[in-house]
Amino acid sequence: MPEIKIVTEVAGRICAIPVEVGKSVADGDDVAFVEAMKMEIPVPSPAAGTITLLLVKLDDVVAEGQAIAIIAS
Repeated sequence: MPEIKIVTEVAGRICAIPVEVGKSVADGDDVAFVEAMKMEIPVPSPAAGTITLLLVKLDDVVAEGQAIAIIAS
């Protein structure tokens, strides 16, 4: 099973994580929300799979392009 990193497209603060390790996600499902410039920007899954690792927690500050989760497809 290949592992896929889910990365943010913007820098900001993690304001929601609607998934858990071990849960399945579909292609395009929101894995997290990043608050940037007073907006909540979703971070979608690039493929269907199972969340194997969350690399951030609520209120963490993330950089643009930072990996926030790993899924196994």
